[in-house]
This record gives sequence, C-alpha cells and structure tokens, in this order.
Amino acid sequence: MSEEFEYHLDTLAVRAGQERSQFGEHSEALYLSSSFVADNAAQAAARFTGVEPGFIYSRFTNPTVSLFQERLAALEGAEAAVATASGMSAILALCMGHLKAGDHILASQGMFGATMQLFNNWLSRFGVTASYVDATNPAAWADAVKPETKLFYLETPSNPLTEIADIAAISAVAKRHGAIMVVDNCFCSPALQQPLKLGADLVIHSATKYIDGQGRVLGGAVVGSKALVEPVYQFLRTAGPTLSAFNAWVLLKGLETLGIRMKAHCDNALALAQWLEQQPAVAKVYYPGLPSHPQHELAKRQQSGGGGVVSFELHGGQPAAWKLIDSVRLMSRTANLGDVKTTITHPYTTTHGRLTPEAKATAGIREGLVRISVGIEHIDDLKRDLQLGL
Repeated sequence: MSEEFEYHLDTLAVRAGQERSQFGEHSEALYLSSSFVADNAAQAAARFTGVEPGFIYSRFTNPTVSLFQERLAALEGAEAAVATASGMSAILALCMGHLKAGDHILASQGMFGATMQLFNNWLSRFGVTASYVDATNPAAWADAVKPETKLFYLETPSNPLTEIADIAAISAVAKRHGAIMVVDNCFCSPALQQPLKLGADLVIHSATKYIDGQGRVLGGAVVGSKALVEPVYQFLRTAGPTLSAFNAWVLLKGLETLGIRMKAHCDNALALAQWLEQQPAVAKVYYPGLPSHPQHELAKRQQSGGGGVVSFELHGGQPAAWKLIDSVRLMSRTANLGDVKTTITHPYTTTHGRLTPEAKATAGIREGLVRISVGIEHIDDLKRDLQLGL
C-alpha cells in the first residue's frame, strides 16, 4: 500500500500487510512450514540474533502470521502486534512479558471469568497480586493504585454487562502513576473502537471472536508500541503460545469483512435490545446503544456502534433463564461470542461459573442474567426464537 495516503479502516482491513511472493498471488499465501531455510551459515546466525530480518521457525516467525499482525496493527493504529494461540494466551503473554513477582494488577471488577481466574489463581502463585475496582469510576482507579501497581487492565464494554469505562480518563490515571494501561477490545474490535487513540498503551484481542467472526479458529493478539510489544514477543518466542499459520490465514480472511459484519451485528443488537425492553418477563436490559444504559453518552463518544452483545435479566432467576435458553430453536447454546450465528448463554453457570458467589455478586453477575451475542440472522427470526421462552 502507498505511504502517501491515510486509508480508511475498511480498506486497511482488506489491504494492509499484504505481501506477495514471487508467484504474485492475489489472496494472501498460507505458509505451512515449521521452519525456513537460510542461504548460508552466516545468514542463519544473523537471523537468529536479529541482525538480519528473516523467517526462522514458525514458533515465532512465520510469513502468514506476520501478515495478520501487520494488518491488525494497522487497524488499531499501532506500531506493532504479536499474535498468539488464543485470547487467553495473549493475556498470559502480556503478563509474563511485563510483570514480575511483587507487581500488582489493578483491573475492572466486571470482567471475563477466565481472565479473573488467571489473575487470581495462577499469577498469584508467582507473587503477582490483583485487585478490582468499578470500571466506570475513574476516581476509584486513582484511589486503588498501589506503589507496586504495574498494569491497569480493563474491558470496555465489559463481559457480560456491557459496562463502558472512560478509556481516556483512566489512561490519564495510569500515566500519572507510571502504570501500563491495557484495554481488552474484544467486544468492539477496531471496527468500533481504537483504545490506543484514547490513551491506552496496549490492546488485547481474542481474535476468536469478531475478528474471525464465524466460529472457525482460535487466536489472540497484543497490540501497541514496538517497545511494549517486544517483551511480549520475547516471551512468545521462548514459551511458544503461538498462533498457527493456518489460523492466521483464516483470521486475515475474517478481517476483510470485519467492518460490514460489525455494522450488521450492531443493527441487530440494537433492535433486539429495544424489543427486549418491552417484554414483561425482562427485568433489565444491558446494551450501550440504549438510552437507558448508564454510560450511553460515553459509549456514543468512545465507540462508533453499540456492539453485538446484549445481556438482560429475567424475573424468576435461574429457572427462568434456563427455561429461556432451553426453549430456543435457532440460537446456539454456547458461551462463544462474536459469531455471525447468534449465541446464547447463562453467565452465572458458564463463563463466570468458576467464580465464587461473592465474586459474582461483586461483578453484578446474577442468576437471572442471560447473555446473547447477536448474529446477522434476520431480526424477526431472532425475536420469534426468544418469544418461545418469554
């Protein structure tokens, strides 16, 4: 691509990071090779030490993976990206690259259950502690900072209550205290939100979700400046939570349609959320595109759409939630999200099931809560599917 122009996001999603081999292929090539051949011993030595660029071994250098990293970095407006085997391995690689024993993570209390498990049950074994604050209150972040705080970590929108955090305000707090500000951008993708432009230092992706968009492969990424991505890459090079070349190729194809898919997800999700607010069986709806959402105005400033996830509470607690989930005929009963196929799950017993009752209560995960990742089926069919259980 020409360096003379500033291309739109939809164009970058199709064209950024495109490199053709000597064969001149139009679609990005899939390099299924575990290793790469040097011309001579001196070149091999130069590549291993980084003096000369080149591909060595697919655990940490592969052309297809590099293309995906370049394209995703371009979409986020970043200098660099490192791709990993899954979203959770991206979070692990981030922590291993930037934390040591004695460090502290300050995180949002409404967050994906597995992320909290990683912080509480695994990093704690190695002397890294974590505490949690209300993501929507920048002052709470300032009050909870410790001298040993190294990372600010937040999801916005949060999983599953779609709470919106003020990235710029919380980033300013992190910078005052010398902490690295990390935003999990899974729910929005760069099509709807670019946290680095709002002051974040690093962005986390579960590429399994909207970046793939069709439930085919796992993948993750850490995106940001070269200086902050480099320690993450060095951990990946050694430990190997690597994105496969095939998965990278699938994710490249996913990025090509990201913009149009996210628009369809947002349109359907808003229509479904508005309809759910009118249903007598529904106690409360959580969706940033609704005026009733407490951070609706912030979402409009920070995001270009409300996203594709709608959560809602039912009168009647878990029995009512399970009855609804069991009644659907069209929606997929699975905890995955970000798919063109609509999915439905009960966070209290699935995504956040391993948390203690106290932790669930703190995070606002109640027994009557249902989360829907709204796909791109016709909206009338989705309403009719839910009506069976409502």
